[in-house]
Amino acid sequence: MEPVEALKRIAFLLERGRAPTYKVRAFRGAAASVEEAGTERVRALADAGRLTDLPGVGDTTARVITEALAGDVPAYLGHLESEGETEEEQVTPEVAALRAQLLGDCHSHSDWSDGGSPIREMAEAARALGHEYLVLTDHSPRLTVAHGLNRERLLEQLDVLAELNEELAPFRILTGIEVDILEDGGLDQEEELLARLDVVVASVHSKLRMERAEMTRRMVAAIESPHTDILGHCTGRILVGRGRPQSQFDPDAVFEACARTGTAVEINSRPERLDPPEELLSAAVEAGCYVSIDTDAHAPGQLEWLVLGCAKAVATQVPENRIVNSWKADKLLRWTADHAA
Repeated sequence: MEPVEALKRIAFLLERGRAPTYKVRAFRGAAASVEEAGTERVRALADAGRLTDLPGVGDTTARVITEALAGDVPAYLGHLESEGETEEEQVTPEVAALRAQLLGDCHSHSDWSDGGSPIREMAEAARALGHEYLVLTDHSPRLTVAHGLNRERLLEQLDVLAELNEELAPFRILTGIEVDILEDGGLDQEEELLARLDVVVASVHSKLRMERAEMTRRMVAAIESPHTDILGHCTGRILVGRGRPQSQFDPDAVFEACARTGTAVEINSRPERLDPPEELLSAAVEAGCYVSIDTDAHAPGQLEWLVLGCAKAVATQVPENRIVNSWKADKLLRWTADHAA
C-alpha cells in the first residue's frame, strides 16, 4: 500500500466514525503533502528520519508513511479497519441485501457549502463504494452559516460538474441542491434554477419549533412545489449532545401530500439524525410514499452511512420498489422530471 493511499484510507475511516475534524484534516493534509513531494523525496526523507520536514506531516502521520513504505499495513490503519469489520458483523443479511440494491446517494455536500472535501473526492469515494451516481446537494443561499450557494455560485458549480462528468463517466454526478424551506413554504432559490437541476431536496432548517399547524402548512406548501423531489430530514431532530426535539407537524397531511405529488420522504442516515423516527417512517410507508435512503454526507467517509438508513428501512418494511435510489440514474431522472403536483 502506497503512503498516500494509506493516509487517505485512514481519513476516510475516521470520517465514517465521526472523528473530530482536526484528525481527519491532519491525515488528508499529510496525504496531499506526500503526493506533492513525490515518491523519491518522500523515501529519501524517510531514510533520513526527517519526514516531519514535510508540511502537515507530524509524528503519527510520519509513522504511517514509514510503515507503508516498508510494505506493511500501517498499525493505525489496521486498527481502524478491524473496528469497521466488527461493525459490519452487526449488519443483518436483510440490511446488507438492501444496501447492495442501492445505486446512488441523493443527498451529499462538498466544500462548496459546508462539506469538508472537494466535489471530485466525494465523487471518487462514491464510485469506489460501487455507486453509479451521486447527487450533489450543496445548501441554498439563505443558510449562510453553511456557505449556501447563490445564483452565481450555483451556475459556476453546474459548469464544474459538467466537466467532471466527462472525466468520470460512466459514473455520474447528478446536479442538485438542498434548498431551504422558507417560513411561508417557499423554496430558497430561483424557480428557473431549480428547474434546471436533476434533484431537489427540500428541508426545514429554521424556526424548527414552529406551531404544529403552521409547520404543517409550511411543509405541505414546499412539497407541492413542482420542483421538490425529496423531503429532507423531516423532523429536524438531533440525537447527540444537547440534542434537538423533533418538529411538530401533522404526519397524515404531510405524507398524504408526498404520496399525492410523488415526493420522496428521506431516510437521513446521519447517526445524529436517523430521521424520521420509525413510527413516522411507518406512517409514510402506509401513506404510499416513495423513500430515498441518503447519507447527507459532508465528507467521503460518511458515504458509508447508507447502511444505517437501510436498517431503518428494513425495520419499517419499506418496499424496495419505492426506494428511489435503488433505481438507475435514467429512471431516477424520469421520476424527478415527471412527478409534480
